[in-house]
Amino acid sequence: MSTHLPSARPDVNARPDGTRLREVVSYTRRGGRFTDKQQRAWDAYADQWVIPDEDAFAGLDLDRWFGREAPLIVEIGSGIGEATAVLAAARPEANIVAFEVWRPGVAETLGRAGELGVTNLRLTSIDAAWALRHVIAADSLAELWMFYPDPWPKKRHHKRRLVTPPFADLVASRLTPGAAWRLATDWGDYAEQIEQVVGACAGLDGGPVERWAERPSTRFERRGLAAERELHDFCYHKRA
Repeated sequence: MSTHLPSARPDVNARPDGTRLREVVSYTRRGGRFTDKQQRAWDAYADQWVIPDEDAFAGLDLDRWFGREAPLIVEIGSGIGEATAVLAAARPEANIVAFEVWRPGVAETLGRAGELGVTNLRLTSIDAAWALRHVIAADSLAELWMFYPDPWPKKRHHKRRLVTPPFADLVASRLTPGAAWRLATDWGDYAEQIEQVVGACAGLDGGPVERWAERPSTRFERRGLAAERELHDFCYHKRA
C-alpha cells in the first residue's frame, strides 16, 4: 500500500478562495509504501483500531471506539510502536490513543499490538496538537507521553518544535489534576528548551528525572546512544 495523505488538520485556515494557508507544524506528513508484514497488520487490525481522519476531525467518540469508559492516555508520535504496544499491554485498565502521522509506522504498531494481544489501543494520523485543542476535552487525560519528538535540530527549524509555551499551557489544561506528562529527548538543546518552557508553565510541576524504567527502548533512543548523545527524561504533573 502506498499512502498519499491529505493534511493532518481540517482546512480551518484557508483563504477566501479555498486555498490553504501555510502552517508551521512539528512534523512532515509522509506517505510511504507498506512492507508485506505491515500490509498484513493493516489488513488485520486497521478497521478496528485505526480511527479515520474524518472521524477524528469530527470528534473522538472514544466510548464508541473502545466500547467502554476508562482513563485516557495519549501518546504523541508513537513511531513504529516499540514503546506504545508494550506500555499499552501493561495498562489494560486504560484507553490509549496514539497519534502518528507516518502510516507505515501505524501499520507496524498494529502488528506489534496484535502480537501482544493488546485490545486497549487505538491509533490516528491527525495532527495531535490540533486534536488536543479541538477534540480532547479539558481535564480528561490520565497521562501524556512524548518520547523523542522530532528535535528539528537546525536553528532555522526550531520554530517547528512541538514543546512551546502555548503547547505546554494546552497540555496542562487537558491533564487531570495530578496526571503526568512524560517526555524524553536525546538532543541537549531541546532538553534545555523543554526544561525552560515546561518549567515555566503555571499549571505544571516537575522536571528532569531518571530514565523511566518502564519505557521500552526505541530506535530513536538507540540512535541517540550510538551517536553518544545524552538521554534526557522529564516528568511533569498537573497541579491539583
